Amino acid sequence: MNTSKNTQVALVTGASRGIGAAIAQRLAADGFAIAVNYASSSQEAEALVAQLQALGTKAIAVKADVANVAEVRAMFEITEQQLGKVDVLINNAGVLKTVPLANTSDALYDQTFDINVRGTFNTLREAAARLNDGGRIVNFSSTTLALNMPGYAIYNATKAAVEAFTHVFAKELRGRNITVNAVAPGPIATSLFLDGKTEEQIQTFAKMPPLQRLGQPDDIAAVVSFLVGADAGWVNGQILRANGGLA
Repeated sequence: MNTSKNTQVALVTGASRGIGAAIAQRLAADGFAIAVNYASSSQEAEALVAQLQALGTKAIAVKADVANVAEVRAMFEITEQQLGKVDVLINNAGVLKTVPLANTSDALYDQTFDINVRGTFNTLREAAARLNDGGRIVNFSSTTLALNMPGYAIYNATKAAVEAFTHVFAKELRGRNITVNAVAPGPIATSLFLDGKTEEQIQTFAKMPPLQRLGQPDDIAAVVSFLVGADAGWVNGQILRANGGLA
């Protein structure tokens, strides 16, 4: 995909920290120009952009709530104006709050579906018109979908929708040489996973995979790098579970 420095453009949603930041750094190292999308973490996004630029990467920070269709359209337009047409879309933005289904508020249901499902829908729909032929799309599911743990009903429902989008959208882009895949991480040591958990709970999760550790953001960034690269050109419409053998 990346034959020379910064000739191709990758847009990474939710890229100011955690897995998204690791993906932005890895794709920059792979030679892509990077659009770092963020919703509220402007300082972290700007710091990441400055870091990438210091390494010689063309990079911009773009504020947009992926659940807002007008902001998603503007995000693509700004990226096109400043970096060029998008070749790679990484739908990393997401929210996770674990609550039993019976105790889930309408507000939490709406927020989770708005960001995880509507956000992915909005970027996919925009990408259909804007992504360069030969491009790559990587959505984000979760290994929690395979585990059926209590407290994850709403979150899992959103990720089931993302997997459905992935399978169908890959076929709808027939003829354009665009691949659409999803990564389904297991427990990854980021604030999204760690916040709200006791040390005992964290260690329990760390021991669940046969590799006996939590995943790191770079583990997922490496998988994304593969999926957007030339070696994955025949991988399309698939869900890749990157979880150390957890499920």
